[in-house]
Amino acid sequence: MSFRTLDNVQVAGKRVLVRADLNVPVRDGKISDLTRLERLTPTIRELAQKGARVIVCSHFDRPKGKRVPEMSLAPIAVALGEVLGLKVHFADECIGPVAQQAVAAMSDGEICVLENTRFHAGEEKNDPAMAAELSKLADIFVNDAFSAAHRAHASTEGVAHLLPAYAGRLMQAELEALDAALGNPQRPVAAIVGGAKVSTKLELLGNLVGKVDVLVIGGAMANTFLAAQGVGVGKSLQEGEMHGMALEILAQAKAAGCDIVLPVDAVVATEFKANPPTQTVAINAVPADTMILDVGPATVGSLIARLPSIKTLVWNGPLGAFEIPPFDAATVALAQAVAAATQAGNLRSVAGGGDTVSALKHAGVMEKMSYVSSAGGAFLEWLEGKVLPGVAALEPR
Repeated sequence: MSFRTLDNVQVAGKRVLVRADLNVPVRDGKISDLTRLERLTPTIRELAQKGARVIVCSHFDRPKGKRVPEMSLAPIAVALGEVLGLKVHFADECIGPVAQQAVAAMSDGEICVLENTRFHAGEEKNDPAMAAELSKLADIFVNDAFSAAHRAHASTEGVAHLLPAYAGRLMQAELEALDAALGNPQRPVAAIVGGAKVSTKLELLGNLVGKVDVLVIGGAMANTFLAAQGVGVGKSLQEGEMHGMALEILAQAKAAGCDIVLPVDAVVATEFKANPPTQTVAINAVPADTMILDVGPATVGSLIARLPSIKTLVWNGPLGAFEIPPFDAATVALAQAVAAATQAGNLRSVAGGGDTVSALKHAGVMEKMSYVSSAGGAFLEWLEGKVLPGVAALEPR
């Protein structure tokens, strides 16, 4: 994997357009999680300190090509300034005369956030005219938004072909972590894939069986694999129409020498609610009137016992319905064991995906993994082996 980084790039006095991801979660008008802003600070700070004029662009939410006042980046520009501890200017447009005037007024080392790129229909259409307008604002393009790199939009892919283009420090860290996880990993490699539906992760599973040595399947997905093999799963969520595909994936894994690990026991309940009466049963003894809502302690124990033999671990999706206690127990226990092995220097652990990030935060191990990707769709598409347009545009040319 080759891409251009900011090493040895002369940026002093240059206008640098940074594609960031300012699409932060907002609840009741307030930003509920600053993680994405905090992760942008190394790139923005480095460029500003080296005397660049830092022009930040991003999408926010889904205004569908129209100006929606509630989706303005103005308040997020203020929050970014607070996170950076630096003055951040704001331009009420991302292209055209207003944006050009805002950029022209900048001095070396200053930072300006442009208005929401999705206020223009040309953004999501990757309109060459919009990409050209963005390119007029800068001398250099830096993409620091891996989380938007799976989209070929004007601000992620189009403009990258019109200016010298480089990966920002967050993009670089993400790509290096992913390459170490699946591109050129230390073996043996294990992957944990959880979640509700096999149908949404077919391409992911198909790609992983050819790349990893051990594939752990958890969540309701595991129920589909168990049911496909004739195991009774009671009233558990599972996809009957995916049984054939599940058996096909098992066959592919066997041919590839990939060991698929399914639960050997489960925590079951008759109701899906917080702290209901539960039972722990062997996986072939699930009562017909119950649902599997977490893997059991024997499964977790066997997974933890495997960790010393694993060098690299990729994690996408929780083992159970972790949002509701006590069905978070297995995910938390395994996450803490993975974090301990990582901190001891025995394991490289790379995780990503919305539910996975939430689960690792809940387990208190976010900072103890080798790398946790805040990218959702881009992380998943990368795991599926797809080419990400925003990354491909950064390759040397």
